[in-house]
Amino acid sequence: MPALRLRLASPDDIGFIMETERLPGYDYFIGRYSAEEHKACMANDTFVYLIGEVEAGLPVGFVILKDFDNRDGNVCLKRIAVAVPEQGHGSRLVGGAVDFVFRETKTFRFWLKLIRGNDRAQSVYRKNGFVEEGTERQSAVLPDGNRADLIVMSITRPEWSAQN
Repeated sequence: MPALRLRLASPDDIGFIMETERLPGYDYFIGRYSAEEHKACMANDTFVYLIGEVEAGLPVGFVILKDFDNRDGNVCLKRIAVAVPEQGHGSRLVGGAVDFVFRETKTFRFWLKLIRGNDRAQSVYRKNGFVEEGTERQSAVLPDGNRADLIVMSITRPEWSAQN
């Protein structure tokens, strides 16, 4: 499996990001932004966009992080998606994002929410050290109008340090 490298995204990456988040089924689990929303987030210091690349700069996925202004050191993994599922890129993207957050910032707690039933993602997060904290009951409205539970997971700096 080729090495995965993370780099900061630029506005030139918005086309790839939008194409990836619009793949079939992704709107149910991760949502999507317009080009204008992505541009605004990229220009906002509280967000960080990362692109995962393999072989000669080929992008395979992206990560959106937010809340870098949180006074308590809690940063959120807002969105992650891979262009081609089932290749192991998602797990490596999550691991790279965790390492980035704890190596490059003063973050204490890295957290996320996911739709109950997204078992593949939950397994990837657990594999990368995330622990389930609880459930936000019926707190998400899905694209079809139905409601779903959100699972909250996190990893703290001491937990990450113990693994590295």
